[in-house]
Amino acid sequence: MSLQVVSAVSNSSLLQPGFSLLNFGGHVFFFGQKGWPKRSCPTGVFLLDIKQNELKMKPAFFSKDSCYLPPLRYPALCMLRGNAEFDECQYIIHGGKTPNNDLSDKIYVMSLVSKNSKKITFQCVEKDLGGDVPEARYGHTINVVHSRGKSMSVIFGGRSYTPLAQRTTEKWNSVVDCLPSVFLVDFEFGCCTSYVLPELQDGLSFHVSVARNDTIYILGGHSLQNNTRSPSLYRLKVDLPLGSPAVTCTILPGGISVSSAIVTQTGDTEFVLVGGYQSDNQKRLACNTIVLEDNKIEIVERVSPDWTPDIKHCRMWFGCDMGKGSVLLGIPGATKQLISDANYFYILRCKGAEEDKEEELAAQICSQTSTEDPGDSTPFEDSEEFCFSAEANSFDVDDTDTYNEDDEEDESETGYWITCCASCNIDINTWVPFYSTELNKPAMILCSSGAGHWVHAQCMDLSEGMLLRLSEANVKYFCNEHVDLNKGLQTPKKVVHLKKQPMKPLGKKKTMKLSTPTKKSFLRRLFE
Repeated sequence: MSLQVVSAVSNSSLLQPGFSLLNFGGHVFFFGQKGWPKRSCPTGVFLLDIKQNELKMKPAFFSKDSCYLPPLRYPALCMLRGNAEFDECQYIIHGGKTPNNDLSDKIYVMSLVSKNSKKITFQCVEKDLGGDVPEARYGHTINVVHSRGKSMSVIFGGRSYTPLAQRTTEKWNSVVDCLPSVFLVDFEFGCCTSYVLPELQDGLSFHVSVARNDTIYILGGHSLQNNTRSPSLYRLKVDLPLGSPAVTCTILPGGISVSSAIVTQTGDTEFVLVGGYQSDNQKRLACNTIVLEDNKIEIVERVSPDWTPDIKHCRMWFGCDMGKGSVLLGIPGATKQLISDANYFYILRCKGAEEDKEEELAAQICSQTSTEDPGDSTPFEDSEEFCFSAEANSFDVDDTDTYNEDDEEDESETGYWITCCASCNIDINTWVPFYSTELNKPAMILCSSGAGHWVHAQCMDLSEGMLLRLSEANVKYFCNEHVDLNKGLQTPKKVVHLKKQPMKPLGKKKTMKLSTPTKKSFLRRLFE
């Protein structure tokens, strides 16, 4: 195993824990940035290209018949391979967090429509499902199983917000483990069925799941209810006869107590487990080899790479499977950096150079690994591995336009991502609603000073009634820092009244007879 530093990364601020990477025909695409997509890339999907230790990003497009796909962080993803002869594949995307901290319960299917050196176009379709539809969640897994010539998707684990009936203003965004139910999703008929298995007693999130044929292995994971990392190894077997499907679970020995781990495939039946956390305050620097056979799994420890001092001493790390036995690892930069959210990246190669040949991933394997969310768990659970399937070593983007984040407007100055005043105490990572009508973002109002700017009602000490009255009346409002302007506008300007001389009535002897046109002209001058 060798470790290589990615010395230069452009637009690294977009590469934050929680996003995913998709692989289409050997080309890797970024999805799920922390903020909303910007005008240079309205889809929020980028082609990634790594050359000479430099990473470049090229915006991708959606076809006209595509649905809107929000930038989801911490979703569950799985590759759904089609005709192996033409190397066609699709990605299933379920759940995840939006930039407003909403949780999604939707399922999208994303496929590549066309690509050339100038433009990459995707099609994204939202699937309508019925039956036992899984609730909105994040940090879960989705896999595809094959049995008796049929295929189904399996969803398990994750976290969700506290039910509405149990929410309070102080703990509005508190999360809980989802029930340990197993969901079978049939995309052909658009129906979902949930199964409750006695072997699965606690909810799990940020675990590793690897599928082969009709079997899924679930390894590790974190439970909020017990604040533990499960040492159990679960085997889910799915049988798809002509009638109702059958799902069984078996607890196997030899599990690993780890969360937020990354798994990469190094052979037809061999995988390598890297990274993660073994406790609340300790990263797991050991690596393991996982060998899958028909109904057997073997996990053995292997020699770890020579970790750098930065990796050993950092408080958190995150990464992704790049395919072909390679893993992309990221660690936060030093606090003394000018860019506070910058990260350092490494490429970990788990295979030898002689084994690094072009190869296809097994069609039966669809795995999704996840990591922890820092706002919802321990400080060390602050990563979400990227979902790679192959290295980004194609697509010559040197002669094409790449994404330049500096050309965009600063999100921190617009919308809810702002610091509205010197005493602003709104934390964009842990939003708490100020009013009962607000679900998961603070109430705001536009200050009329100059071109106008948004301020939080909570920081301006506005009551709910006052905020509603100002909003409905559509009147000028000025924040605390510009309240003097408000007072100036309320003071009426002095108006100078013109004095008019009284008109003297005409006597009878001096009465003049005027023609009609002359009379109109006289009267007009008289009243002017």
